[in-house]
Amino acid sequence: MTSLKIVFCFLLISFSAFAQKDYKLWLQYDQISNSKMAQEYNAEIKGIVSLGSSETSKIALKELELGLDNMLGNKIEVKSKFEGSNNVIIGAKSTLNSELLKTIEADFNTINEEGFIIKSISLKNKKQIVITGKNDVSVLYGVYHFLRLLQTNKSIKKLSIANSPKTNIRILNHWDNLDRTVERGYAGFSFWNWQKLPDFIDQRYIDYARANASIGINGTVLTNVNANALILTPQYLEKVEALANVFRPYGIKVYLTARFSAPIEIGGLKTADPQDIAVANWWKDKAKEIYKRIPDFGGFLVKANSEGQPGPQNYGRDHVDGANMLADAVAPFGGVIMWRAFVYSEHDANDRAKQAYAEFQPYDGKFKDNVIVQVKNGAIDFQPREPFHPLFGAMKKTPIMMEFQITQEYLGFSTHLVYLPKLFQEVLEADTYQAGKGSTVAKVVDGSLYKNKLTGIAGVANIGNDLNWTGHPFAQANWYGFGRLAWDPYLDAGIIADEWLRSTFSNNENFIKPVKKMMLQSRETVVDYMTPLGLHHIMDTGHHYGPGPWVSNLSRPEWNPTYYHKADKNGIGFDRSKTGTNATAQYAPQVEKIFDTTETCPEQDLLWFHHVSWDYKLKNGQTLWNGMALKYQEGVNEVHEMQKTWNNAEKYVDEERFKEVQMLLGIQYKEAKWWRDACLLYFQQYSGKELPAGVEKPTQTLEYFKSLKFPFAPGN
Repeated sequence: MTSLKIVFCFLLISFSAFAQKDYKLWLQYDQISNSKMAQEYNAEIKGIVSLGSSETSKIALKELELGLDNMLGNKIEVKSKFEGSNNVIIGAKSTLNSELLKTIEADFNTINEEGFIIKSISLKNKKQIVITGKNDVSVLYGVYHFLRLLQTNKSIKKLSIANSPKTNIRILNHWDNLDRTVERGYAGFSFWNWQKLPDFIDQRYIDYARANASIGINGTVLTNVNANALILTPQYLEKVEALANVFRPYGIKVYLTARFSAPIEIGGLKTADPQDIAVANWWKDKAKEIYKRIPDFGGFLVKANSEGQPGPQNYGRDHVDGANMLADAVAPFGGVIMWRAFVYSEHDANDRAKQAYAEFQPYDGKFKDNVIVQVKNGAIDFQPREPFHPLFGAMKKTPIMMEFQITQEYLGFSTHLVYLPKLFQEVLEADTYQAGKGSTVAKVVDGSLYKNKLTGIAGVANIGNDLNWTGHPFAQANWYGFGRLAWDPYLDAGIIADEWLRSTFSNNENFIKPVKKMMLQSRETVVDYMTPLGLHHIMDTGHHYGPGPWVSNLSRPEWNPTYYHKADKNGIGFDRSKTGTNATAQYAPQVEKIFDTTETCPEQDLLWFHHVSWDYKLKNGQTLWNGMALKYQEGVNEVHEMQKTWNNAEKYVDEERFKEVQMLLGIQYKEAKWWRDACLLYFQQYSGKELPAGVEKPTQTLEYFKSLKFPFAPGN
């Protein structure tokens, strides 16, 4: 990057400070209003000393200046050498002088290559704060962490922080199409402007990189898993290269989706058979071409033989054949293959939830070292609640990568306030028992359970070109929370919510306490008014907007909501116990035993694993019908409480964002009642029972709800 481009980059960083609050995400850097903390910060920070000279070092310095100047309300002096005390010293290990290195050398043994150290030290009897790591990107991570301490009003006296990411690949999966539509995108269009690239570098690209680096995300897959082979042509690779150049100083690698049939579609071959020498060579040549442009290119994400996508099975081969062929192509350059395990077939009418396990578990140990299998958090498809996927822990010789969905495909789109880190944490804390008690999903994902070297967490991005990036101001918390959990899968969702609220809105405890409580409850609220007690996939089909439990006319059985709830006069639910499809047998025996009977199955998963009578008694003494109806009502009531909580927060929030959230909560309340009424009217046909006391009567008929059409539903 030329010096002119570097200056341009810094100007853009500074410019973003003056953008609207919506746009600035959690990097608000508002002036510290707590007088006690402001006094401490101004006493502890008198100057900045930057020891590095790389592009990344200069970005770290400018970010530190921007944050400190805004939060402290005065210009912090940048010094060319150590002068006086109370400086913030930033620089990688290689830039530290012998005296400085001697004071913290032992700390480097506690961090990995991406980890950082923030430490209060005494240098020649003068107090200093040093932010360092083994490379410049790790220093940048440290700078963002230090700024977060100030944003959240934490003391910076006597600092001793050594913090490292627990996963290698922390990546956003953009489901962006080349025409700039976004599959399951609810925040506008893609902001990859392919027509203007490579010569026009949009401000968004830089601020996107800043936001990701601030939470430790180090990779981005630019294109949809339903891939378009054109992205691999020179015309597009030139544009991808331009984005990679923007992201590199922020520690972010670019990855692409590989369409398995690309050798035919853009390569002129007659086959894409992974065992054909010409096909393997085509991919090797393509990898060389990409790495020549982008030396740090991360590799490929592949969706194969799923939902109509081409793959090795088209040629009588298997997933191992396909993944290993691509792995050989990128291996000389240090690239990885992320091979998705999201597969299900119309030819297997048994149980869609079983198919990924049945197809992949037998391949354990057969993949190349640079292949990681990417598994969705649950066995169906990003539902409001699913039991953890049985593949976690079951593949003991294969790295398994988590795939979460940050975009709210099944959780009300960007019009519903749903704090997803609660969902993520629930999955990560689940115990697989595959190597005994304590074999949590988090330990599978971070590699500690089976000592995997290649680890990762992916999140399907919720980002578009809306001013506020995510369509809903609170959906920003899901992007933020994903990044924090990808860095450390053991973090608590409550701590993350606290950080985000303080960095984004206010440190006032009268604001934090009720709004944080609202956020932490919001995921359970959406489960209550959409899919209580283990119900799943009863959304209207195609767009997944609103309820559609009645849909039963689609060509593939597993596309129909009736396939999943199986409501009849005898009851409701999908029997996956040993008396049904025996999906419970895919879990470790200890987990199987819990899920396999209604007596031991958690009620939150009851209808996922069991077909239960309408008169079945729940633990609270209610019949299943009454309990389910009351859950739907409870969800509606909880949204109404969310509205009241937000209305009481008005004096702590800027007018623009307050009104945005207020209007969106109005939509959510209306749609929660729609979900309640439509589902209960439909299921009432089978239960034959009256609604219990406390459940509001529907104001429309079932026929009315069935008649609704949504040509405006986004993201499909």
